[in-house]
Amino acid sequence: MPILSKVMRGDFIESIHVAYGATVDAEGEIVFSTGDPHYLTGVRSSLKPFQAAATVKSGAVDAADFSEDELALMCASHNGEAIHVKTVQSMLDKLEYTTDQLKCGRHAPYDRESHESLIKNDGEMSPLHNNCSGKHAGMLALSKFLAVDPKDYIHKKHPVQRAIFAQVKEYTGLDQLSTAIDGCSAPTPFLTLALTAKLFQQLASGSYPELDKLYRAMTAYPYLVAGKGRFDTDFISAMSGRAVCKVGGEAIRGFGIRNSDGTILGCAVKVLDGNMRALHPASMAFLNEMDLLTHEENKALQQYREPILKNHRKIQVGKISTGIDI
Repeated sequence: MPILSKVMRGDFIESIHVAYGATVDAEGEIVFSTGDPHYLTGVRSSLKPFQAAATVKSGAVDAADFSEDELALMCASHNGEAIHVKTVQSMLDKLEYTTDQLKCGRHAPYDRESHESLIKNDGEMSPLHNNCSGKHAGMLALSKFLAVDPKDYIHKKHPVQRAIFAQVKEYTGLDQLSTAIDGCSAPTPFLTLALTAKLFQQLASGSYPELDKLYRAMTAYPYLVAGKGRFDTDFISAMSGRAVCKVGGEAIRGFGIRNSDGTILGCAVKVLDGNMRALHPASMAFLNEMDLLTHEENKALQQYREPILKNHRKIQVGKISTGIDI
């Protein structure tokens, strides 16, 4: 039963994206899945809250005096808007580090207005604009706290990455992790969807002080987690404190959801071909198949349920219609 996102042009199906999803409970048992819940894939930026957890648990966040909005940015794949850039700079200032020490690389802000503003004002792209700069500032904080050379903090064998992956192993219960290099140059693991869902169940569970601190930061500052026009920000805002989510590259997303009956679930959704345009409706279809969203929450997220496709003249030419193929 995979999730199918049918790209419609007029009345015709032009393309189809296939997605898998998995949901686990507090015991880590799979309670619902579409497709293969043991599908192995890169976690990418969906791992950010759990990378940040190592910094929180070590005491590095307290030592750096990071504020709650800065904690949220450590979990972010942000737009590079002014508020994101300012917050990362604040983190670096507290550490007495410079942008040159960020190893995430530089790219244009995801936010179009911010990008255009840079061009109009003859500004230069900076590592601060990189969507992963908050995560990297957190890694620098951990490096400083451990009193180790921050130069190679993204190297898999650096004490920073060793601490992070020791934490991820603790959460997943795995003795070994297979890793590759992420877009921001830091190592990222490959996990099954069920294990990814387990991570997010733990994030929402309230059972891990370091994760609970990050959960509260993400729900308090959803705009810092992504930004204007982004699913993660809109979803966390719509859920009003009872859920978080985090997107990752190549169309993966994790959810931690606190239900009104007291159960706490973790979910993971992955579009197999990596196309981001299908991830939002696939996520919504998966969550609604389990009745995890209220009418009001669905209404607030309506734009993501069946995205409208328009051409360059803003004429509607189709839509992405998504459902579970039963």
